[in-house]
Amino acid sequence: MPTTRFEVTATSWVTPSLRRLQLQTDDLSGFRESVFTDRYVKLVFPKAGVVYPDQIDVRAMRGTMPPEDLPVVRTYTALHPDVDAGTLDIDFVVHGDEGIAGLWAANATIGDRLLANGPGGAYSPDPTADWHLLVGDESALPAVTAALEALPSDAEARVIVLVDSAAHEPTLVGPAGATITFLHRDGGSVDGLLANAVRELEWMDGRVHAFVHGEAEEVMRGVRPYLRTERGLGRDQLSISGYWRRGRTEDGFRQWKAEFARVDSDGNDDAGANADSVRIHARGR
Repeated sequence: MPTTRFEVTATSWVTPSLRRLQLQTDDLSGFRESVFTDRYVKLVFPKAGVVYPDQIDVRAMRGTMPPEDLPVVRTYTALHPDVDAGTLDIDFVVHGDEGIAGLWAANATIGDRLLANGPGGAYSPDPTADWHLLVGDESALPAVTAALEALPSDAEARVIVLVDSAAHEPTLVGPAGATITFLHRDGGSVDGLLANAVRELEWMDGRVHAFVHGEAEEVMRGVRPYLRTERGLGRDQLSISGYWRRGRTEDGFRQWKAEFARVDSDGNDDAGANADSVRIHARGR
């Protein structure tokens, strides 16, 4: 992935905990052929006092640079890429003063600079599906947003999103046939909340294409068995993966995910995560 240098050109709060930054670069041509709605970039945060090459390939650098000198890398969904204007948006989940990327975004101002590698991606809504199922928490909201915006006007969709409270519900725009349901933590336990909501959903006729991403335990051990085993969804019908795991930074989550994949044959690449704190890691803190 090439290293791109961005500058912050606009900032806004989508919700009290979701901050959107508009970023601009001289060359966004890498996105010209990108068709995925979960398209993502890997943000690169250099360590102070360390000299890095112009093109930062962290994997290659791991064998030539001390671990403590490696830059911090966090993965985020890239929204609304405009190749001609050289702009894109990134939504950052922010929880207080925890994390690296979220904390940086909370304090970012116009003119600040950011390095990123990308894009990557793996999912876009199947135009041949009879209906679409989009499920996740704040970490998946940007990809859910992009998927809804990409659906044709006559598409049928069922959307389930977990957020902190009613005050943290973003405005989601989709086709008239999209039904959007928000679940709230409200300071309580969320174990099984997403999985139960998916189970209670009135299943529609026809072939479904599903996108399910969020906290790893909830998604992979809660929602996935229902969709894969009880509903019989094939791999071509389901993009599902954990974007983060409670108690893990992105680096720790990568290790957990690798361990999970070794004993499970359904692991997907978890492209496009957007949370960055102790509570919501989305592959990064």
